[in-house]
This record gives sequence, C-alpha cells and structure tokens, in this order.
Amino acid sequence: MNSVNIKNVVFGMKELGLIAGPCVIENSDHTLKIASAIKDICVRVDLKVVFKSSFDKANRSSISSFRGVGLDKGLMILQKVKSEIGIPVITDIHLPSQAKPVSEVADILQIPAFLCRQTDLLEAASKTGKPINIKKGQFIAPWDMKNIIKKLDAFDCRDILLTDRGTQFGYNNLVADMRSIPIMQELGYPVIFDATHSAQLPGGKGETTGGMRSMIPTLAKAAVAAGCDGLFMEVHDDVNNAKSDASTQWPLEKLESLLISVKKIRDSIN
Repeated sequence: MNSVNIKNVVFGMKELGLIAGPCVIENSDHTLKIASAIKDICVRVDLKVVFKSSFDKANRSSISSFRGVGLDKGLMILQKVKSEIGIPVITDIHLPSQAKPVSEVADILQIPAFLCRQTDLLEAASKTGKPINIKKGQFIAPWDMKNIIKKLDAFDCRDILLTDRGTQFGYNNLVADMRSIPIMQELGYPVIFDATHSAQLPGGKGETTGGMRSMIPTLAKAAVAAGCDGLFMEVHDDVNNAKSDASTQWPLEKLESLLISVKKIRDSIN
C-alpha cells in the first residue's frame, strides 16, 4: 500500500493519522482556539494531526442553515492555523474553480462524499499536485471506489486517501460497514474512517441532520481495530451551539480520552 505524507503526518505504514477540527469555520478566533487545543491534545497523546474545517458547506439541508465564511476569508483563517499553530490543514472544494486557490493554502484537498464521482472536480484537484482525500459517497459500495481511483490515476494523481463515512441504509440512516476498510485498502491507498459523519441521521430532524453522538467512540474503536490508517473527526468546544452538524461533532473536552483509547487499540494490533 502507498503511504501518504501530509507534512509530518503519515497515513499508512502502520501509522495512525488524525484529521480533526470543527465542521465549518465559524470565525477566526474560534478556529485558532480549537486548532491550538487539538494540537496540544495530540502532542500529549503522541498522535499527528491535520486540522480540518470548511470555508463553505454547500450541501446543508436547509437554505437557511449557516454555510461558512466563504472562500477568501476561510483561506485567510486556514493560513493563520498553519502559520500560528503550526499544523497542516485540509479543506473541501465543491467546484473545479476552487481547486487552485485552495491548493495555495491547504496541504491536502478534500472531495466531499456527494461529489466523489465528479470528474471535472477530480481533474482540477489532481492538477494542483496536492494530495487528495476522497470521501466515499454514501451511495457507493466500497469496491466501486476503484472507478474513482482510475480517474485520479488518469490525471496522474498518486497521493490519495480514501475516507469511509458510512453507507445509506433506508431513509435518514447510515450504516458503517467495517468490511469497507480492508476492501478499500486493497485498492492500494490508505483508508481513513470518519467516525463523526458515520454517526449521522441525514435529514433526520426535517430541516437539519440528526445523529447519534454516543455511537462515535464505538465506531472509532471498531474502525481502528479493523485496521484503518487514520481517523477523521469533527470536534467542537460547544457542540450544542455548533453552527453545522451539531448532533455529531465530538466534544473537545472528551477528545483526549477517546484518542488514548483508540491509540491503545492501535498499539495492540501492530
């Protein structure tokens, strides 16, 4: 399997990497505060982290939901995270035109699950030369990710992460199939498990997405036991008042204890 290095964070080669941060950039002070706290926790736990947050959430359930601070302001804030906190950053793109400007700040580009088969978006991301994290669509079987890999291969992209975030099961529900991890690893690239989005109940509250936050530790531990190469977690210091995905962001104050638990599992299977 290929390993992917994002600055000092290694995914693959028996290393467990972490991608963590708030769902959406709410403002500069909040983003820097969370990034600093996550970095400090990861230093104590001895895990390397890539900070994540979105400048725009283009797929919100409701037209009235908060989407973010926008491209220009969002990139300025993410640049501050890199320069002031000193950790690499990842953010998602929704349009081909966003790939180049985002690549000038982000250390890795993320393709959202709903857009994972968009050929023009994959091509634009590949042309930046940056690593790409593809989130598996909820509507795609893990073995069918090979078709997305073939597209990226055609565009000469080799630094690829695959992220599982659950599979649609009936209405307003997701199921996390741990078989997805070894199945997608067979495609030759590291596999990340999104422990927070996998706990969602999409559209479960009518105009907003619901979720089962209490299931996040169970899913994270199961994925690490199944051999995932990294975890993806949305983390917030005030989950009940988070402006996006409030039902499934993990509380900052509980992050360290959960990471200690998953690290013990990882160490036991290596």
